[in-house]
Amino acid sequence: MSRSITRADLEALDREDPLRNFRDRFELPKGVIYLDGNSLGAMPKATPGRVREVVQEQWGRDLIRSWNLHGWIDLQQRIGAKIGRLIGARDGETVVADTTSINLFKTLSAALELRSERRVIVSESTNFPTDLYIAEGLVRHLGRGHSLRLAEPDDVEAAITDDAAVVMLTHVNYRTGRMYDMRRITNRAQACGAIMLWDLSHSAGAVPVDLRSANADLAVGCGYKYLNGGPGAPAYVYVAQRHQARISPVLSGWLGHASPFAFEPSYRPAEGINRMIVSAPSIVSLAALEVGVDLMLEASTNAVRAKSVRQTEMFNALVTQEIGADVFALVSPSAPEMRGSQLCYAHDDGWPIMRALIDRGVIGDFRAPDILRFGFTPLYLGYAELWDAVATLRAIMTERAWDKPKYHERALVT
Repeated sequence: MSRSITRADLEALDREDPLRNFRDRFELPKGVIYLDGNSLGAMPKATPGRVREVVQEQWGRDLIRSWNLHGWIDLQQRIGAKIGRLIGARDGETVVADTTSINLFKTLSAALELRSERRVIVSESTNFPTDLYIAEGLVRHLGRGHSLRLAEPDDVEAAITDDAAVVMLTHVNYRTGRMYDMRRITNRAQACGAIMLWDLSHSAGAVPVDLRSANADLAVGCGYKYLNGGPGAPAYVYVAQRHQARISPVLSGWLGHASPFAFEPSYRPAEGINRMIVSAPSIVSLAALEVGVDLMLEASTNAVRAKSVRQTEMFNALVTQEIGADVFALVSPSAPEMRGSQLCYAHDDGWPIMRALIDRGVIGDFRAPDILRFGFTPLYLGYAELWDAVATLRAIMTERAWDKPKYHERALVT
């Protein structure tokens, strides 16, 4: 920046923002600057009405008839197709089902069957823990000599060798915001004969994702972050068409059966992506998720990404300008093309600092051992709020307001 940034500069950006009108479609508490949509998205204003309709008018009035009358039985496919448009999938490659962890188990076990002659799962040492835990548990359960090879982020490509069965990575790292080149890593994995499995939980709805262009094999993701589906929202699973007929899910539930209401005693997988469904879904949660997904589909992905890049650049510049470059250590990549829609800073007192920030209405989150994490959600986060957030952070640091006993006490959820 050639000159100091002012709040007036950011107010001007708000006035010019092509996404500004989306903010009015979210329920945001007054006096709160929400920088944690990368962990739990804000609630769309239309969600309570939609949930009320499902609960009162459909469940309450039409009871079990609603599976047919209101299309409950098709909700997973319908919303899955919409999410597919957000992640660059072909028709029939994405379905909403279960949780991210369960979908990881399903896709990872399927990938190992597709490469049954191999025994190595490659992942990143700083991958989200549930991804690694699922892999560890599956290796232990199979008992066939599989192993989990973990590499540091800079060494992932070198770790992908001709003995790899599956490469399992999160597109945007939860702890640093570092983003992989999806096409490049997928090409590397497939050139070595491995199946590529992506976790899109921190990227779908925040950064452009094009699974078709990347020629991805498998992917999973959650619905409660940038898709704004609500706490515990259903997850989704993607299987490229070329693999679907060869997958026979280890978790072979009744709703993934070719004819679930024939109630046959033996499993026959459904055609296509539907075989990845296990059990009956939560209809109320699906209804809430669809509202958030529909909102995302209304926005231009390119506009969302452009605003995200500008906001992260502006926020980091403000931290340097108002607080100093030596107070917080940026652990996210400095180049915006290499990170998702978040900024992460290391500080020895990160936990109490974040607690003090939240107490003053600036909500980010903390990731052990020392990371303050700030998420940027372009549909409802304004530019002037960035100034106010950094000003609050500066005041907390100047006053040492974070250094109080109550802020040092650890909570169950960080």
